[in-house]
Amino acid sequence: MTRTVLFHEYGGPEVLRIEDVETAAPGRGEVLVKVEAIGLNRAEALFRSGLYIEQARSFPARLGTEAAGVVEEVGPDVAGLAPGDPVSVIPAFSPNDYGVYADRAVVPAAAVLRRPEGVGAVAGAAVWMPYLTAYGALVEVGGMRPGDTVLVNAASSSVGVAALHVAARLGATAVALTRTDAKREALLKEGAAHVVATSTQDVTQAVREITGGAGVNVVLDAVAGPGVRELTALTAPDGIHLVHGFLSGEPTPFPHLDLGMPAVALRTYLVHEITTHPERLRRAAAFISAGLRSGDFRATVDRTFDLGEVVAAHRYLDDETRVGKTVLTVSR
Repeated sequence: MTRTVLFHEYGGPEVLRIEDVETAAPGRGEVLVKVEAIGLNRAEALFRSGLYIEQARSFPARLGTEAAGVVEEVGPDVAGLAPGDPVSVIPAFSPNDYGVYADRAVVPAAAVLRRPEGVGAVAGAAVWMPYLTAYGALVEVGGMRPGDTVLVNAASSSVGVAALHVAARLGATAVALTRTDAKREALLKEGAAHVVATSTQDVTQAVREITGGAGVNVVLDAVAGPGVRELTALTAPDGIHLVHGFLSGEPTPFPHLDLGMPAVALRTYLVHEITTHPERLRRAAAFISAGLRSGDFRATVDRTFDLGEVVAAHRYLDDETRVGKTVLTVSR
C-alpha cells in the first residue's frame, strides 16, 4: 500500500487527507519512484482550491509534480533508468494524470532526471522547478543576455530566488520587488543588485532611477492582475514581460492600448514549455547542472515538514516570511 495525499473536494489545506492506496505498477514509459522528499508549489494550492488553470477531472484528486527519491521499478520501454537510481521528478505532466504527494509514485520516465552527484533528496525536490522556470523564462523565451536588466516580483519565492541566481550567472542585473524591507538583506545576498519594497517605495520612480529611464529588458511576473500595466510601462522597447503566475488573483488587463502601443511583448509562460520539450529540457538540465557543480545554484529551502504534516505545510505556503521552498519529507 502507498500513503497518498488526496482531496475529495475543493477547499483550504484542511481538505487534504492521507489515505492508503493500492501501490500501482508502472506502465509503458513510466517508472515507480520511492519518494523521499516532495517540493511544494503554489500551483498545488491553487489546484486544491479549484483556482488553477485546469480543474480536477474527478474526486478524489491527487497533488504534486515535483519530488526526489529512488527508482524502485521501471515499466516497459524505459531506457536509461534502473532500480536504485537517485532521481528527481520534474513538473512535466498534468496534476490530473499523476501526483507525487505520496511515499511511492508512478510518473512518466520523461519527467525524471538523474540527481547530480552531491544533491540529496531534499535539495533534489527543491531545485529543479525553480531553476527550470527561471532559466526557461529568462533565457529560452526572454532571450536575456549579459548586461540586460531583469525585474523580478515575488522575488523571495523559490522561482524568484532562482531567477536572481540565473541573472547573476549570466551577467545580468536583477531588480527584486518584495512587499516590505524585511527581506531586503536576504535578497541582496541571493544576488539582487537592487531591492524595491513595494509597500514603501514608488516602484515606477525607483526602477526609472535604477535604469536611468531606459526601463528593464525582461520582467518575470508571478503576480499578474492590474499591476501588469505598471510593469509593462517599465519595460524597455523590444523587451518582454513574462507572466508565469497569478498571485494577485485579480483580472489581468492587456495594457498596450492604454500605454500607447509600446513595442513590448507581453505573454504567459509555463514551465511545461521547457519540461515537455526534449531539446529545451536537455539545454536547461545542462545549464542548471553546471550551476549546481559550480556552486552558483543551490536549493533554497525555507522549511521542511513531514508528509503527515501536509495540512500544516500547505498553510505555510501562504506565509509571507518565507524565502525559498517548502519541502515535505517522507519518513518510513
